[in-house]
Amino acid sequence: MRPMPPEHRTLAAHRHALLLAVAFALAGCKMAPTYVVPPIDMPATYKETGLWRQADPAAVPDPSAVPEAWWTLFNDPELNRLQDEAVAGNQTLASTIAQLRVAQAALDTSRAPLLPTLGLSAGGTRSKTGGASSGTVDANGNVVGSTASRPRNLYTLQASASWELDLWGRLSSAVDVASARAQASVDDLAAARLSLQATVAQTYFAVRAADAQLAVLDENLVAYQRSLDLTRNRYRAGVASAADVAQAESQLYSTRAQRLEQVASRAQLEHALAALLGRVPSAFSLAATGLLPDAPVVPVSLPATLLQRRPDIAAAERRVAAANAQIGVAKAAFFPALTLSSAVGYRSSTVSDIVGAPNLFWSIGPALALSVFDNGARRAAVDSATFARDQAAAVYRQAVITALQEVEDNLVSAAVLQDELAVQQQALASSRKALEVANNQYRAGIVSYLNVVTAQASVLSAQRSLLDVSNRRLVAVNILLKNIGGRWG
Repeated sequence: MRPMPPEHRTLAAHRHALLLAVAFALAGCKMAPTYVVPPIDMPATYKETGLWRQADPAAVPDPSAVPEAWWTLFNDPELNRLQDEAVAGNQTLASTIAQLRVAQAALDTSRAPLLPTLGLSAGGTRSKTGGASSGTVDANGNVVGSTASRPRNLYTLQASASWELDLWGRLSSAVDVASARAQASVDDLAAARLSLQATVAQTYFAVRAADAQLAVLDENLVAYQRSLDLTRNRYRAGVASAADVAQAESQLYSTRAQRLEQVASRAQLEHALAALLGRVPSAFSLAATGLLPDAPVVPVSLPATLLQRRPDIAAAERRVAAANAQIGVAKAAFFPALTLSSAVGYRSSTVSDIVGAPNLFWSIGPALALSVFDNGARRAAVDSATFARDQAAAVYRQAVITALQEVEDNLVSAAVLQDELAVQQQALASSRKALEVANNQYRAGIVSYLNVVTAQASVLSAQRSLLDVSNRRLVAVNILLKNIGGRWG
């Protein structure tokens, strides 16, 4: 066989270089559509912005910003401490952190095929083939000098490498998918933190409201006991009737029953708060204060900031990006996969001299693989990925709409409850005045004790309603701050 002329060898080398250059150029191509954040019409301001009370610049240094630790606006050191403990101990949050680690590991896994894989192997086999060795045939047709084949040993020591060139962006698109999903998991974690913080604050306010309700009941029980003592004295003096005593006793005992119910409710709320902190109820207690924190003035915000700060919206947007990149993975399946592979090693029948030039073997070469007919499976995969992207885009838009609704709802609640609070305070003042008049009239013998009981019930109802409105307003402001408070690390 004649050697290849130099000019032919040069031409072949140029061809190989050209093929490699084309391969590497194609490796930068991606089949995924250009990603665009799903468009959505955002209002310039909130519909209920007229109900949004502007903070006093003299009281708040920056009234236009909500701090990442938005719960600190309630100025309650105990709430601040509980928030830190909840983030450190809540097991649902720990589970979300583990999910994030899984997503980050998946991202590392998706990046691995972009680089060559290397392998080492060593082995030994002992084998025997059937049949016999060849011999001579005598005059009678018999084989003379044949021997049965003997077992043979074969030892190998080999290194191999393979690399799939990312010609159509299948591998890099897979990385994009995993990267977007990992970022969505980061946003999921931030959203879980926000939800936990809002729930801790809401449960804490409920505990404090229960404390305040108990303080009100205790205050009224003292007053009811005095009224009962007075009525009994008047009964002994022949001024009051037995019915007056019975009404006073009924008022006292029914209020005691309400207090017992409130004690149970307060204990259950404390248990719920312990669970949020990741602690068993028996190892947690919260000292009663009898007071509710003051609701802060919420700094003004704009709808556009929701897209920047709300982690649930960010997570939904990243899932759209992941679904878009998945289309590129599905489309790349229509094109062949090019894999470069090589191997080098030694093969010998004895271990002692396996590493030697005569026993050296090697191989190198490319391989193309393409599915020619799949009964429409690849086309269906592209359609599925496209529809999944459309679904993710709809979920993203709905997340934005829901976020806007939440802010609008709590704007109305916070503003209306503030007005309701003022009205309820007036109602309490009026009921207390009516009670004072009823007591004076009863002592003067003008009215029956039923008027006193009715006035006492009115005062207690007004006090409890005032606390209920105060707690509901705290919850509304808490959720509003959470909705516009946004991300934190």
